[in-house]
Amino acid sequence: MLQVVRENIDEEKERKQVLRKYRNLLRNSRFDYNEDEVRTIRKAFDIALEAHKGVRRKSGEPYIFHPLEVARIVTEEIGLGSISVASAILHDVVEDTDLTIKDIDSLFGSVIAGIIDGLTKIEHIFEQEGSIQAANFRKVILTLADDVRVILIKLADRLHNMRTLESMPKDKQLKIASETLYIYAPLAHRLGLYALKSELEDLALKYKAPKVYNEIVAKLKQTKAVRTRFINRFTEPLRNSLDESGMSYEIYGRLKSVYSIWNKMRTKGIPFEEVYDVFAIRVIIDTEEINEKADCWKVYSIVTDYYTPNPDRLRDWISTPKANGYESLHTTVMSRTGKWVEVQIRSNRMDAVAERGLAAHWRYKEKSSDALDNWINRVREVLESAVQNPVEFIDDFKLNLFAKEIFVFTPKGEIKAMPHKSTVLDFAYEIHTELGSRCVGGKVSQKLVPLSHVLKSGDQVEIVTSKVQQPNSQWLNFVVTAKAKSAIKSHLRDERKSIERKGKQKLNKALRKYGIIRNDENYTKLIQYYRVMSTHDLFYKIGMDSISLSNLSRLKVERGKILYRPRKKMKLSVEQMVETMRGNKKALVVGRSPKVDYALATCCHPIPGDDVIGFLNRNNEMEIHRINCENTIPLLSNYSYKVVKAKWDSSETISFLAGIKLSGIDRRGIVKEMTTVISDDMHVNIRTINIKSSDGTFDGEITVYVNDTKHLMSLKDKLRAIKGVSKVHRLE
Repeated sequence: MLQVVRENIDEEKERKQVLRKYRNLLRNSRFDYNEDEVRTIRKAFDIALEAHKGVRRKSGEPYIFHPLEVARIVTEEIGLGSISVASAILHDVVEDTDLTIKDIDSLFGSVIAGIIDGLTKIEHIFEQEGSIQAANFRKVILTLADDVRVILIKLADRLHNMRTLESMPKDKQLKIASETLYIYAPLAHRLGLYALKSELEDLALKYKAPKVYNEIVAKLKQTKAVRTRFINRFTEPLRNSLDESGMSYEIYGRLKSVYSIWNKMRTKGIPFEEVYDVFAIRVIIDTEEINEKADCWKVYSIVTDYYTPNPDRLRDWISTPKANGYESLHTTVMSRTGKWVEVQIRSNRMDAVAERGLAAHWRYKEKSSDALDNWINRVREVLESAVQNPVEFIDDFKLNLFAKEIFVFTPKGEIKAMPHKSTVLDFAYEIHTELGSRCVGGKVSQKLVPLSHVLKSGDQVEIVTSKVQQPNSQWLNFVVTAKAKSAIKSHLRDERKSIERKGKQKLNKALRKYGIIRNDENYTKLIQYYRVMSTHDLFYKIGMDSISLSNLSRLKVERGKILYRPRKKMKLSVEQMVETMRGNKKALVVGRSPKVDYALATCCHPIPGDDVIGFLNRNNEMEIHRINCENTIPLLSNYSYKVVKAKWDSSETISFLAGIKLSGIDRRGIVKEMTTVISDDMHVNIRTINIKSSDGTFDGEITVYVNDTKHLMSLKDKLRAIKGVSKVHRLE
């Protein structure tokens, strides 16, 4: 986001702006700094000011504005102290200037130097099948178990970059927004930074799907007056009772984030008007920590005196806080207008923790919560057993440490927090690696279940073992925890090494038989001859008897040297392949005959009119994905160098597959009307149709061939007009 400029500018005016920002940073901090702390921050400011002198961001403003703004977010919005503020001011100096980590260490000490080192990106590393971005994610995460301030400053840095993303080109916006949704927003959520997480998600949606974002924002504005009247009427009796009880409280309506509303519309397949929890009523009470639980339940009693609660929607995160330390009592009640309303009840302390997470724990208790301590211990476990591949590492990290949690009991009643969708085998490995390796099944509530049985909250699990049991590769298909995956892979690696040793011995024996010298040159020729990727693969396949060594007799050998020349095959680099796909245009044109094959992604079924990107996969085939496809988030995050902009060829009319989901009131002849509209009225070919009827209602899915998004929209409108059809939307 930076550039060096040499144009005439009003330096005096900018100098005053910089000093004003610096003074505001000190003035608006949540802390009263002592003289030493102010001196450290001032020294950091002076060094950063000189280091970034003459450098500007893409927006045109002086680059020093960025580290000062990150430092402001760190102290004002997250609530960290002087070390974090100084580190935030210095966070880009090593990466963008001649200063080194050693210089920072000598000037500020090892703590700030360690934080800056964690924030400095990995450079000069690029592998065609690797990902420098994933390597950078991995480096930041590796610091989490040692100093969580690195993560918090990184989140502040990302938040300011997202707030100023409009100055970047479109492809950069998509890449940065995808990274934000892929790793930074879940990380903020896991650390309990709800306000920061919500803003990151909203800003990411704004750039990934601007049309959707603007539509939801517009509808929220249109419905604001109606919503305000409803909240006032709903809360009036609650205010009266709370006043009578003598409690000190605050009550208001809290709007759901734009991203959360969009996510519910997408996952439930409903329009904005049918999202019932666009807002929640929040009751915050001012009470002593010792009385919090009792007073929250008193408020719950008052709420349910006036409104009937839904027993299936009670969430008690006061008795059992979430892993990120979140505590609150949630209930969903029926209003007098027949609308479900969520009510959140919490104390001032709980609210501070919910909004600012980890930093609020430190403010109230000068330490993190037990739940967060347990989570960071789990981070350490993942890091200790982490795979070397950065992309695989990030995937495992997300899977285990950002997932929803369930709570499972041991036979002795000890509670264990496990990721959502954990199996009996995951639970066995959670108890002990050896127990997992010998596991043959389990007993859940005294009922025998298989290894792959998915657990749910409240289950009491007893593990059944056998001395002859051994891990196998099939187990990787259903375990979800990093601990289980790592242990299984470790066993399989050891097993593979044993097979490789056996294969190497067999090969060397055969080489002696045919008078072939054992050296790197001959091994390379054998790799080419047998068409394997490496000597490891060669030894393994020989050990597994999937390669026949009798073929060695066909090779020409002279003085122990193999005389073999493989056919030459030109292999383009990733950059060359991407350039070939682009041609001389700035975007790949989908529909014309490119020099490299392309295919429409089956995960999102893009059609003309959709915003799309191209991704070059391992088979050198360009996959065309919709920009709002869930798979584009990790692709743009980890492999942006393999992604190209794409657009449709408007000169060709081709049919593309699209899915439609319908539901409504069943009646005789309704399916016939649907097929008539599709086939006769719209002249659309149907590929599949699946309609299910139950108790007077129906729901179903139809896949059809359409020309573009306008064609699909017209078809949806026609289907929606059929009597009895209530919902029609495109399958994601």
